[in-house]
Amino acid sequence: MTPESLIASASINIGLALVALWLFSVLKKQPRNAVVYYARRLSDRHHHHRPLSLHSSLCLPRFLPSVAWIPRAFRVPQEDILSRHGLDALVLIRLFKFGIRFFLLCSLLGASLLLPIDYYNESDLPTRREYSMDAFTISNITRGSNKLWVHFSCLWLISFYALFLLHKEYKEILVIRLQQMGELRHRADQFTVLVRQVPLCPEHNTRGCAVDHFFSKHHRFSYHSYQMLYDGKDLEYLLGKQKKLKKELEDKRHTDMLSNGSQEHKISTSEEKLREITNMICHLQSETMLREKELPVAFVTFKSRRSAALAAQTQQHSNPLELITEMAPEPRDVSWRNLAIPQKLLPLNKIGVILAAALLTIFFAIPVTAVQGIAKYEKLKKWFPPAMAIEFIPGLSSVVTGYLPSAILKGFMYIIPFAMLGMAYLGGSISKSNEEIKACNMVFYFLMGNVFFLSLISGSLLDEIGEYLTHPRDIPSHLAAAVSAQAEFFMTYILTDGLSGFSLEILQLGLVLFDIMRSCTYGRGKERTPYLFSFPYFRVIPTVSLSIMIGMIYAVVAPLMLPFLVGYFCLGYIVYFNQMEDVYEATYDTCGRFWPSIHHYIFVSIILMQITMVGLFGLKSKPSAAIATVPLILITIAYNEYCKIRFLPSFKHFPIQTAVEIDEEDEKNGEMGTHYGDAATAYNRHQPCLERVISSAEAPTNLSQPLLGTESI
Repeated sequence: MTPESLIASASINIGLALVALWLFSVLKKQPRNAVVYYARRLSDRHHHHRPLSLHSSLCLPRFLPSVAWIPRAFRVPQEDILSRHGLDALVLIRLFKFGIRFFLLCSLLGASLLLPIDYYNESDLPTRREYSMDAFTISNITRGSNKLWVHFSCLWLISFYALFLLHKEYKEILVIRLQQMGELRHRADQFTVLVRQVPLCPEHNTRGCAVDHFFSKHHRFSYHSYQMLYDGKDLEYLLGKQKKLKKELEDKRHTDMLSNGSQEHKISTSEEKLREITNMICHLQSETMLREKELPVAFVTFKSRRSAALAAQTQQHSNPLELITEMAPEPRDVSWRNLAIPQKLLPLNKIGVILAAALLTIFFAIPVTAVQGIAKYEKLKKWFPPAMAIEFIPGLSSVVTGYLPSAILKGFMYIIPFAMLGMAYLGGSISKSNEEIKACNMVFYFLMGNVFFLSLISGSLLDEIGEYLTHPRDIPSHLAAAVSAQAEFFMTYILTDGLSGFSLEILQLGLVLFDIMRSCTYGRGKERTPYLFSFPYFRVIPTVSLSIMIGMIYAVVAPLMLPFLVGYFCLGYIVYFNQMEDVYEATYDTCGRFWPSIHHYIFVSIILMQITMVGLFGLKSKPSAAIATVPLILITIAYNEYCKIRFLPSFKHFPIQTAVEIDEEDEKNGEMGTHYGDAATAYNRHQPCLERVISSAEAPTNLSQPLLGTESI
């Protein structure tokens, strides 16, 4: 990649970002776009008195760009983010702050020490003139030079600074997590245990009876009630059909008002169908019918958090494959369909997900290799002569080799998080948050394998494929050298992902265009509802973590990349703060359970940075520096093991000490009975097949009401 290609990529990305941000600041002021840009604030669940910055009249400020939304992100304190959006949102914000703090110090270190040493050095590498950034990388250092000890010292300093920040974040987030659990003492999941593999009661031949007998006997003083899970596929189908008919009926009534009664026959037919479906739902939701559809899954409510935590963390039955317990997710977080999957099928589901993810990774190697072929245009011309045609158009080759590869790669990678989320759902997770955490893990390792390692390998293969075929034993050393050779590509990737990616995220152009088309076609005359979606943690966290990994690996190798990363994290912080405030909603709150995964991603990044430097010190004929780096790797691994022992268990379990402290506070305030009483019916209120949709106008009064709780039989 030539300097012209790098400049072309930077210019295109900066231009796109400026245009997108300018359009966003103007479109956000238009009243018709409020359903897109203020979806969260317009929804009933998040309604508050803060006015929207909209202009209803045709005035000049309505069409002028504004930057007032940018400083707002830096003025809001951490406590406000926590209270409005939850700890998961705060964890993401702190991830961006981690990137800003880490790469700001690395940038200062690189600008003051590494860049001058790399540039003002007599290089003995023949490739300096081919790679535009070689003069600013460790490639420019001569073999065996004592200047490499400066890089060695910076590696140790950067590593310890990263470990310090990680420890600080882990410790502070854990403290906030425990405090947040006390603030959310009203949540039903603190009193509730999920029980799977419930056996049939031999006396009454029902599973609910078995749950009640077991916990009444073995948890006599702390057990309160249970709520069974039902196979409600038929009910869910009927409930969905009922909602559809209600919507059609409303449309017909609206049309009838406009046409002076011409739709009366169609309305009466729809009302009859609606009554029939309602009667069927009432019948299926009766206690007798539901008992026949019991699944071997129950939500057991206890009279204290301590009792629930103890029951969740201990083996209940002598057969460990029966009455398997764990803390229940909060009701709105439950993945109801996955709970219906038999326990014996879950291992097969997980194996299938692993195989599917592996196949997807292998298939995506093809476009990634093709992208690197475009980036290595000089070598591509030798293998594919027709590619020389683009040289006849001035400046086109710079755009093709500089901007196009990273844009194509980013486009391919956009669908990966959604595919991985679907696979995580098929894996049988009990909650939506678990699905997203698993999807985060799969997406991160996919990006690490395909975007980083495969880009590195394919770029190196295209660069020196002849030498690889004639000297296969030299492949490891060539790959180590390719780290610095691929610095330009990863710089353009950071620019594309940051400038173009973040600006298009905040612009929401697809939703704006869809809303316009909907308003002009089938949605004409209908009430426009906000486009409210759950915050996409599964998409944002792995992508940002990959950028941290790329930045760490190149922190010592190519310090010129570091200022771009500071800008990347600053822009990402501003964009996603705005999205949290105005666009996305928090559909659940795991109290920070995303952080252990983020910690692991950063730990992997630090290890890769250190291993890369061991290889580069070896290539630079500095074995003493390579050997002296090995203890740093061991220290990092030992630190990670310490974090697993010190912090991780408190994210996986409900600490008994914390549970007792919250219980004592509840008892002091006289709220304990109210809280576990609410928990006793919370899960049936959210269970889809038990949804109450019956009104007096739609259902006869002589039918039995839906079963909303089964405390005893």
